[in-house]
Amino acid sequence: MLPEQHAQLISLLHSAVHSLVPDLQADITLERPKVAAHGDVACNVALQAARTAHRNPRELAQAIVDALMALPDAGRLVAQAEVAGPGFINFRLSASAHQAVLEAIRAQGERYGWRPASDRKVLVEFVSANPTGPLHVGHARQAALGDSICRLFTTQGAQVTREFYYNDAGNQIHNLAVSVQARAHGIAPDDPRFPADGYKGDYIQDIANDYRTRATVQASDGAPIQATGDLDDLEAIRRFAVAYLRHEQDLDLQAFDLHFDNYYLESSLYTSGRVERTVQALIAAGHTYERDGALWLRTTELGTGDDKDRVMRKSEGGYTYFVPDVAYHVAKWERGFRTAINIQGTDHHGTIARVRAGLQGLDLGIPADYPAYVLHKMVRVMRDGTEVKISKRAGSYVTLRDLIDWVGRDAVRFFLAQRRADSEFVFDIDLALSHSEENPVYYIQYAHARIHSLLNQHETPAPIATADPTPLTAPTEIALMQRLAEYPGVLTQAALELAPHQLAFWLRDCAADFHSWYNSERIWGDDPALTAARLRLAQSTARVISNGLGLLGVSAPERM
Repeated sequence: MLPEQHAQLISLLHSAVHSLVPDLQADITLERPKVAAHGDVACNVALQAARTAHRNPRELAQAIVDALMALPDAGRLVAQAEVAGPGFINFRLSASAHQAVLEAIRAQGERYGWRPASDRKVLVEFVSANPTGPLHVGHARQAALGDSICRLFTTQGAQVTREFYYNDAGNQIHNLAVSVQARAHGIAPDDPRFPADGYKGDYIQDIANDYRTRATVQASDGAPIQATGDLDDLEAIRRFAVAYLRHEQDLDLQAFDLHFDNYYLESSLYTSGRVERTVQALIAAGHTYERDGALWLRTTELGTGDDKDRVMRKSEGGYTYFVPDVAYHVAKWERGFRTAINIQGTDHHGTIARVRAGLQGLDLGIPADYPAYVLHKMVRVMRDGTEVKISKRAGSYVTLRDLIDWVGRDAVRFFLAQRRADSEFVFDIDLALSHSEENPVYYIQYAHARIHSLLNQHETPAPIATADPTPLTAPTEIALMQRLAEYPGVLTQAALELAPHQLAFWLRDCAADFHSWYNSERIWGDDPALTAARLRLAQSTARVISNGLGLLGVSAPERM
């Protein structure tokens, strides 16, 4: 059911109910029955209204049906309405109501199901990897989830900004620099002199080699950085290593076809004074105290559910990691982003209450649930029935580029977006490479390619787009048109729930409905009008499959 038809049926129901129970303020909702034989859409308004109306729910439901079907516009939308169970109303839409989806798809094309543009600003922060190594499969999952969520919000009319936060000011950066320094001095990772917390992947040796030869690397901001070759200058090593790895991560993101609108440096929060101003504001507001030489935030009193107060400034000096996060989110708010979404691993769960507590303590009018979080669980990679854990390049984990090299970008993007973020996921390399119904991305792309093969057999494709859909009445055709009509609602719900997997599931179901229709009905027959109508249905299906795959960052090939 198209959104406008959904709204129309609810309006008709309001009119019918009001004529019977004038004082009722009903919240009328529609649902698709779990059993297709029960109808296209169902409503429980009679059960809601029965007490107020002092009538038996089934009797009231029948009265509502009679009143609704007597309305002038009802017949064009509803073919049949019947009472079921204790008082549910099941509706069957008219054939023309089902067929209307084809004109909506033709008229809206690539933007079928999109909402009008609005002034809502949405900031999605994701990947945000430390510049200490190649992007791993966890970052890949963030990339797939984050980019898809951004695309979904765009369909809802929002102004979306993709942001990458660089943690370039922590202990990890020091460990990176001393690791490169050690390798430049010829100290191998298995040498007792190698830093205990150092990075051991082969990429560290690559950085060390380039540093020694005074190579130049292109930084993300466009400024080239040349290595000095001085092995005693740890700060110079740090600058070169960070620039080198930021460039490598840029190449990873390019391979994933992912582009960020903004890169935000953690170090800038310190150099700009944002961190210090945030701390002083919390002190002035009375939300901190000193104990054992440390500065504490009263997180338990700030209503975000933290189970104990948290250290802000350690006794030995330096701020704990959530303090710059608070300052960073103040910056997001001040930049006008009233919707901010962070996509991170589940190991960041403890940060949520602390960051939100700090924001509440600043009394800036920031909502208690700001920012929103999508926390994803780990990804395990399997190949030939065995878990793959090691990448020679990274040293101890599978990288994003490993996955792309093995199975291609389409499979990586789809597979990592097709499951709920909070579920653990096994990335099966063998499945991703298979040409079978079990491989969801292949199954969906094959449906799209199959349609184009079908359309290419038609000598004059132009008239198909406006062919009369009236002959499309077969059950499999009705089912496929119903599926296509669901698409706008799927986009809205997936954006609202930050759940791109819902779109992935829908695409799989749509492909299944297409294959079922294709295998049940003769596309080419003796009736030219029916053939044209069926080709139009196929063409519309291809359009929507292509649109949906695009929102997941996946291509829609016309030949396979």
